[in-house]
Amino acid sequence: MSSSFIPPAVYPLMGTSLVEENAFCMDLSMGNPRLSAEVYMESDRFVGFIAAWMATERRPFALGGYLENRVIYSRSEVFALGTDEYRNIHLGVDIWAQVGMPIFCPFEGQVHSFHDNRGLGNYGPTVILEHWFEGKKFHSLYGHLQRSDLSRLEVGQPFQPGDCIGHLGAPIENGNWPPHLHIQLIVDMEGYLGDYPGVCRQRDLAHYRRNCPDPNHWIQSPLLLR
Repeated sequence: MSSSFIPPAVYPLMGTSLVEENAFCMDLSMGNPRLSAEVYMESDRFVGFIAAWMATERRPFALGGYLENRVIYSRSEVFALGTDEYRNIHLGVDIWAQVGMPIFCPFEGQVHSFHDNRGLGNYGPTVILEHWFEGKKFHSLYGHLQRSDLSRLEVGQPFQPGDCIGHLGAPIENGNWPPHLHIQLIVDMEGYLGDYPGVCRQRDLAHYRRNCPDPNHWIQSPLLLR
């Protein structure tokens, strides 16, 4: 399925459109000189770095990251592929905001699976929805939520546009990340339940780029079109 088969969102993911007045693009690529190992290798310092950046911008949302090459994943063995190789290409979009911020269903679907993916650098509480459009199936993944969000879910549970999927989790439960949503579109789940790679290595990018279309098809932020 190409990205042309992904329908437009019916309801805004964060309850509002993400535009210049309330959001900015956050560059976490390897080319950002502010993002030193001293910042991202220690969780509390990284949380403070992101919070200070957002306070300086004076906007409640930051976003970005689709296919961004990031060095920050070297902080966790979750992304290790060997003694000197890490997955480092980000396959979703991150939306950074305050703990507890609600996340809304953008398009009609049902619960495919959910799981608390624990461990440093992992997704933490994760929800995956299954959707159909014009006879074709695709999925959306929501990572770094609150554990309490999972307690009210069951496989097959329907979701309508505007229903609350969950809330942004704190670092203690979201994989030790600054509070944010990882949103990812996935065509074929390839047998995964409650989880799916959100980061890949360069040599696998062609496959994952086909299977994980740009989430801005749903976020629809003009900031990500620049």
